[in-house]
Amino acid sequence: MKIGVLALQGAVAEHLRSIELAGAEAVAVKRTEQLAELGGIIIPGGESTTIGKLMRQYGFIDALQQFSAQGKPIFGTCAGLIVLAERIEGQEDAHLKLMDMTVARNAFGRQRESFETDLEVKGIEERVRAVFIRAPLIKEVGSSVDVLSSYNGEIVTARQGHLLACSYHPELTDDFSLHAYFLAMVNEAANSK
Repeated sequence: MKIGVLALQGAVAEHLRSIELAGAEAVAVKRTEQLAELGGIIIPGGESTTIGKLMRQYGFIDALQQFSAQGKPIFGTCAGLIVLAERIEGQEDAHLKLMDMTVARNAFGRQRESFETDLEVKGIEERVRAVFIRAPLIKEVGSSVDVLSSYNGEIVTARQGHLLACSYHPELTDDFSLHAYFLAMVNEAANSK
């Protein structure tokens, strides 16, 4: 099974390592043609506006919408969560518009307000180590979205069918349980075809 990491900007190497630790082959994705060989893809953290611009420039908006339409799993972390969202607070337009949620950018404050914590995530036995860096927040979700974890009453991990999103950076820790959860989603999607 091959899992891609969108390699336009952001924490790519760390995600590649976490995917390998979770037991799959990891591929850095720089061209839309690479999507055909993948079972799933991760959109990493970074700067959502920059990632969105680069995705438009290299044809990834349409390509990833088609990838999703085939039922192939997509996992957005931090800025990747913003890229997946249908609605971004204070912004007229969103990027992929795949996940029925409204998100707020930098909701957890500036870089110096970064922190780490352990979260209970529905579907994962052990607590998940989460690193929040200028993290966005899921403000509201539609009825088809399953909230997997919250922090201080705010939604930080959610799933909608084959789409997974989290506000934090799971790849910056040695805990690859969220990546393993995503691999299980990819297996499930592949087996349901």
